[in-house]
Amino acid sequence: MGMNFRRSERADEWLRRLELFMDRYLLPFNAAWHASAARGEQPAFVADLRTLAREEGLWNLCLPALPADAAGTALSHLDYAPLAEAMGRLAWGPEIFNCNAPDSGNMDLLLRHASAAQARDWLAPLLAGDIRSAFAMSEPDVASSDPTNLQTEVRREGRDLVISGRKWFITGAAHPDCRLLIVVCRNADAADGDRHHAHSLVLVPANAPGLEIVRNIPIVQHQSLEGHCEIVLRQVRVPQENLLGGWGEGFALAQSRLGPGRVHHCMRTIGQCELALALACDRALERRAFGKPLAQQSNVQEWIADSRMEIDQARLLVLRTAWALDQPEPPADLREQIAAIKVVAARLQGRVLDRAIQIFGAMGLSPDTPLAWLWTWGRALRIMDGPDEVHLRTVARGELRRAGDQRGRWSDYFTTPEQLAAPPRIR
Repeated sequence: MGMNFRRSERADEWLRRLELFMDRYLLPFNAAWHASAARGEQPAFVADLRTLAREEGLWNLCLPALPADAAGTALSHLDYAPLAEAMGRLAWGPEIFNCNAPDSGNMDLLLRHASAAQARDWLAPLLAGDIRSAFAMSEPDVASSDPTNLQTEVRREGRDLVISGRKWFITGAAHPDCRLLIVVCRNADAADGDRHHAHSLVLVPANAPGLEIVRNIPIVQHQSLEGHCEIVLRQVRVPQENLLGGWGEGFALAQSRLGPGRVHHCMRTIGQCELALALACDRALERRAFGKPLAQQSNVQEWIADSRMEIDQARLLVLRTAWALDQPEPPADLREQIAAIKVVAARLQGRVLDRAIQIFGAMGLSPDTPLAWLWTWGRALRIMDGPDEVHLRTVARGELRRAGDQRGRWSDYFTTPEQLAAPPRIR
């Protein structure tokens, strides 16, 4: 299958408009946003900037398909990838364009699986930017890296669904506009041994009786405005019409949500790495140590070169996966590709940010630059959305499966005594 990573001219125009908008309207507010975030306050100007972005047509760019009456421009995953990279350079950038996680993944999930009533009640206001949402999956009491372990229970009781359990690190749940949680639940009547059909997804209003946000958990001592929350559901009751998809289809639906979301995460990560490298280069050019600029120190030059090469390598891998997601018949190894970019991007961010912090010295550890926050997010990505080890296992299993299918093909590359004693004749 041939691959063409070239973006459409239309996508290049959207990227130009996005970067111009960010330079004109977002960067002047960046210091004010960080000051508000440090106080734990939602900046008032974010709502105005979101309105302006929607008026400019820079809205819902992350979704390859949209309802006819929804604002936004449907871009392919490949066309959207560089826009996600540009947005990622600001911690709050994606939110302005209604392209932030977890809403982007939740909107995609609802687009493909919501009933007409669910789309009216939840998808439409999400696409309009009127509400925010969360995806409640991981739990503190089980190894959530294996989602078949999840124990938050849902049972059918008359015309209702009743949910009980505890979730944590639920991104977005603390946002004041969060109105919806998509909760991954284990079916009370699940059959033993059928681990992949034992869960369902339930749409739970954020104000449902029995739902409590226990705390907003800091990430390596960094507190997020939107929250990574611990949540308790005590006999939360919703109508059976709030079941998303079919009973027992939750595992498959949750997995389907992850592909595009990981491309978005990875491209935002690459944007953050580009920012870190640019800041590191500026610092190396302006500071002197031991009689010459840092930029002339051989170890600093090596760090900068390594970061440049690693960023470009990661970008190509992510673009290949974005292209594969766009194909009518995705390649057989798409699952492994998605797993690979998640590991590569998270590790990349750790390395690039570590080098940049080292070049900045003590300032790199302070809130005076975005480097400490970006490093924290990169470290968290190695656990969130599936730890590295799970994705590496996926990649290895695919590689070993293909090797098993071709066993013996490479035997002629070994040298045996028989081959040495009697080499073949050409004629």
